[in-house]
Amino acid sequence: MPLRSSRRATLAGLLALLMVTGCDGRTTQERRVRIATGSPTAVYHAIGTSLAGVIDRELPGAKSEVLVTAASAENVEKVSQGTAEIGFTQADVLVTGGAPAPTVVALARVYDDLLHLVVRADSPIATLEGLKGMRVSVGARGSGTTVTVDRLLSVANMSNAMYRRQLSLDDSIRALRDGEIDAFFFSGGLPVTGIKQLGADVGIRVVDLSRWAGDLRRRYSDVYVVRDVPTSAYSVPPVATIAVPNLLVASESMPEDLAYELTRLLMERREVLASAHPAAERLDPRTAISTLPVPLHPGAARYYRSVKP
Repeated sequence: MPLRSSRRATLAGLLALLMVTGCDGRTTQERRVRIATGSPTAVYHAIGTSLAGVIDRELPGAKSEVLVTAASAENVEKVSQGTAEIGFTQADVLVTGGAPAPTVVALARVYDDLLHLVVRADSPIATLEGLKGMRVSVGARGSGTTVTVDRLLSVANMSNAMYRRQLSLDDSIRALRDGEIDAFFFSGGLPVTGIKQLGADVGIRVVDLSRWAGDLRRRYSDVYVVRDVPTSAYSVPPVATIAVPNLLVASESMPEDLAYELTRLLMERREVLASAHPAAERLDPRTAISTLPVPLHPGAARYYRSVKP
């Protein structure tokens, strides 16, 4: 090899080495942030994808990855097992027997998930009891929807009263449109894009479930509350339904500085996240700390203290 070419090759090698080592000669490892979300049309995925972009742009040395999942229950499992750094989940998925799941802590309360019971506009189903003998999707296996629905049907003594199918949101929408099912449940922040589009295509109604919130609180957890589904969400008559807080969670072993920075970006870039989905407009440091019974990560708590008026 000519001397000049050899020198160029040596210089290129040194530059590459400098890019992956610090001043003390130790290798600088890229921080990986895998975000467990949900299906591609779900609120989790929209906000998680937007957050990934923020992380890649503004957190030096970090590289994000958005994971498509069945949603809450699978997200918690991934965070617990270390195959995701953070994930979105309904709070009730984390509460078993009144106590939070071990090893998982919260970075923020993001918004409230509302349980939708969706039927076609011309359906005779007007109450939960109207599902008896019907074909109903109760949510995808591994989703938070199935957790809430199983508990709801239990308190209503309807666990075996219908023909149950476990379909994702996308498959539930398609099946209701095609007449393969009579109704489906889905838990998500307002508005759920796929449900809104289904309403425009074939016409829908959302069934009121609010009367069961008290039974769920008494038997399972006080995380269950009542929230309104306004006409503006789906251009249907307003109803009330069961809601549960949605949290962004991490492993309790996450380094404190990383938890601090992720929480900071979540709060400071909420306008960017809200442009991906309106549910993120509800992000606010004053309500984000309300994650009980799931404790805040110490890094997240330090961030909230730093911005406290």
